Amino acid sequence: MFSADIVGEILTRVTIWIAITAYVAGVAIFALSGHSGRWDSLTRLSWTIGCAGLLAHFVCAFHFYHGWSQASAYRETARQTEAVVGFNWGGGLFVNYLVLVAWAIDVSWWWAKGVDSYRRRSLPVLAIWHGFLLFIIFNATIVFKTGVVRWIGLFVCVVLMLGWLSILRQHLTYTTVISKS
Repeated sequence: MFSADIVGEILTRVTIWIAITAYVAGVAIFALSGHSGRWDSLTRLSWTIGCAGLLAHFVCAFHFYHGWSQASAYRETARQTEAVVGFNWGGGLFVNYLVLVAWAIDVSWWWAKGVDSYRRRSLPVLAIWHGFLLFIIFNATIVFKTGVVRWIGLFVCVVLMLGWLSILRQHLTYTTVISKS
């Protein structure tokens, strides 16, 4: 059958792609539903699945690659960062922790405040948070990867940018119409 190493690699990779795919699907749904919000519950579910996928990715990476060792994860992050940008720094690991915690808070807030609450968020908060997520996905799939993963990452980032540009344009159009009323 499959060795534990192969199973670990597959699970670690699949869970991060579940996270990214669910987030992209949520952005597309959010953008396509416009101001009606008719599909916001589906967007919220997509982002919840994405957040759960990221958590599962962390669990798999720590279990299969680092033996639950923070020091091992930090060293590997530093090694990869040095290989790509020439700077031996493992602090990116803590940036990843921040992403997971912030995403969990964001999704939890949305569930607690109701399905229509996300559209009432301020534009700067949305732009900063989702711009940060786009930055993380860009680095994870384009800067730190090669080959077909890099090309898929480029496609994903373009889709995300177009989705958020559409959402921002809709928000600005809607607020302009409201302020003229």
